Amino acid sequence: MSAPVTVAVPSGRATGLPSVHPVDPGRDAAVVQSWLAHPASSWWGMPDHDVDAVRAYLRAVGDDPAQQGWLLRRHGEPIAYAETYDPATVLLTDVWDAEPGDVGMHLLVAPPPAAGASGGGRVHCLTSAVMRAVVEHCRDVLGARRVVVEPDERNTAVQRKNAEVGFRALRVVDVDGKRALLSVLDTGRIGRPDDDGPAAHLRPEHLEPAQRHLVAKAIAEFTHERLIAPRADGDAWVLDAGDSTYRFRARVHALEHWALDEASLTRTRAGSPVPIDAQDLVLALRAVLGIPDELLGTYLEEIASTLASAAAKHRRGGPSAAQLARGRSDGDVVASFQDAEAAMTEGHPAFVAANGRIGFGLDEYRAYAPETGGRFRYRWLAARREHTHLALAADRTEAQHWAAELDAATVAGFRATLERRGLDPAGYTWFPVHPWQWQHRIAVTFAPDLGRQDLVDLGEGPDEHQPQQSIRTAFNRSRPARSYVKTALAVQNMGFLRGMSPAYMRAAPAVNDWVAGLVEADPVLADAGFGVLREHASIGYTGDAYHRVDVVSPQRKMLAALWRESPVPRLAPGERPITMAALLHRDARGRSVAAALVEQSGLDAVVWVRRYLAAYVRPVVHCLTEHQLLFMPHGENLVLVLRDGVVSRVFMKDIGEEVVVVGDVAVPAGTERIVQPADDDEAALGVFTDVFDGVLRYLAAILDEDGVLPAAQFWRLVGECVDGSVGRTRPIDFRVPDFEHSCLNRLQLRNTVQMVDLSGQTESLIRAGRMPNPIGRR
Repeated sequence: MSAPVTVAVPSGRATGLPSVHPVDPGRDAAVVQSWLAHPASSWWGMPDHDVDAVRAYLRAVGDDPAQQGWLLRRHGEPIAYAETYDPATVLLTDVWDAEPGDVGMHLLVAPPPAAGASGGGRVHCLTSAVMRAVVEHCRDVLGARRVVVEPDERNTAVQRKNAEVGFRALRVVDVDGKRALLSVLDTGRIGRPDDDGPAAHLRPEHLEPAQRHLVAKAIAEFTHERLIAPRADGDAWVLDAGDSTYRFRARVHALEHWALDEASLTRTRAGSPVPIDAQDLVLALRAVLGIPDELLGTYLEEIASTLASAAAKHRRGGPSAAQLARGRSDGDVVASFQDAEAAMTEGHPAFVAANGRIGFGLDEYRAYAPETGGRFRYRWLAARREHTHLALAADRTEAQHWAAELDAATVAGFRATLERRGLDPAGYTWFPVHPWQWQHRIAVTFAPDLGRQDLVDLGEGPDEHQPQQSIRTAFNRSRPARSYVKTALAVQNMGFLRGMSPAYMRAAPAVNDWVAGLVEADPVLADAGFGVLREHASIGYTGDAYHRVDVVSPQRKMLAALWRESPVPRLAPGERPITMAALLHRDARGRSVAAALVEQSGLDAVVWVRRYLAAYVRPVVHCLTEHQLLFMPHGENLVLVLRDGVVSRVFMKDIGEEVVVVGDVAVPAGTERIVQPADDDEAALGVFTDVFDGVLRYLAAILDEDGVLPAAQFWRLVGECVDGSVGRTRPIDFRVPDFEHSCLNRLQLRNTVQMVDLSGQTESLIRAGRMPNPIGRR
């Protein structure tokens, strides 16, 4: 923002717009106070301020070098008050990645006169003229390239005026104690409304960078999985794909990880430039990718959906890497936790078709995609007990469970609904379902069950939830100490229809209890601060026709849910959580959260990485070699606990469906499905594939590319950590020279509908030879 303006030439005279003048607190406080006291100005939240309080407020604005107050006049009469501010230092410091030339703006227009008042009635289009005058003032006097506003999301009247002058809505954010619709105006577009509607993200300026990023990622990951092989050509690389030639610069890191320079990527056909297109690349590589003919359309649709999602993320922008690393300036750890969850742009670092979500329309994408940062309320059903299994952790009774997850008034309302229908509430239990699932699946696929009143619709619950990167899971924003809720969601996404099996859910709390008991009793894990977020309750309904026959079908996985502990109650003062996926995230300008965290900590990068590895890699290796436990420890399954920018400990989640016991270990009755014995080489792949290849190869390259820590030094630290983490029960040698290269995209390409059998995951894996071990003995 420009330096404060102390004297301004009144703007608007040449255009017939209102003129803009610096506010004079002594002279103007009374009129501004009268406007603020009017009910029409309730969005400012200052109805009780008297003239002295408003005068003090205006003076405080004027004394702040990052803010300015302005009075607008029409025919010499005051008609509006405006504030401008530097969004890099005021109000939006947590949610807006400010650039030079950005100006924030607030506007208060004089309320309409009362009926019969002297001086004339309402002036037609006055607010539009005021808005136009203010944004032109920001451009012409303050030198603004962009103007950013954050009206309350409920204030639809001002949002219409914003759109009329050219503001485009980006996303809903938490700021200044409200849910605000962050919106931006490029001052070169003043007066040109952003009228492309809900599909505005599909314009070329948003799709082109999405295409570029996805094609670069596809080339990198398909090369990593040895499906394609670019050839060197001078200081660049070339890939021939069908009738097209792709040329780019890249560095190749350990584990055959390709870091492509996206800006250098070009595509030509017969020597002439052609647009970069991810679907064209897939079709050109169809033979080597090996997609079955009958599933090709599904994969192409997931690619299209991933592009649409990336284009929407590009249009909305997001917080900077530094903002995500720093967290909320007001110390709100819950808000900063969920800011990061919504800011992630990648979906999954390895999968190319990572954001399929086939089944979501435009409205549903805005409501339920994690990157929108939206909120929703679960639909609740009453499910007849004889057809429903509610499983609970050993330390939780049913009464305790519902008391923890639902208010007494909500339960009373549920019971009253049943009683009005002449049903006995004692014969039912409560069942959360995702609103998309209710509308598209439950109310249709389970219509007979609703007709029999085996299922009864109870309406929306009161708590607002925010979607997480794991698309089926949501975080409780109304009561953050309450559990995450994970429900079946029958959309096709990243190689699976995202259902949940009632049979799997039945055993989930017992599995979690057993794993948590091992973790809590282990002094090595206690020293590392390692914890698990237990899935301490689950529910599944099997009274439908689909469970009356012994035939596997997607419909058998459409009515199940679980509750998982929130990390919030387990945080100490000075700690804040963040998804581990954030370590692999780059913001809109290419800056990494990992590098920002190292900088924020003030520590040497070696020390920072060593502490991260001790909190993450050490527990994973120890659990495998001491307890023969393998988790699924990828980015979205880990919650990092930060203190002063340093990872101090971690929480593991998603235990029930994904933990595996790889040795002959006694487990509680009913949980035997988690036992899948494997030899040392197979067991070690749980670390080599999921940790080294799935997380650390990306982080090592990011820190190296950003000049934070050379990759060779990073892998030396990994080797030291692994050496000190191996337990005595099964001392697996992780220093072997190479290991089998297990490939994730090959799984999805082989079967885009169900890429693995969850009951026998190791048998489903696809290997592509052996991979040199970056910590192997040479």
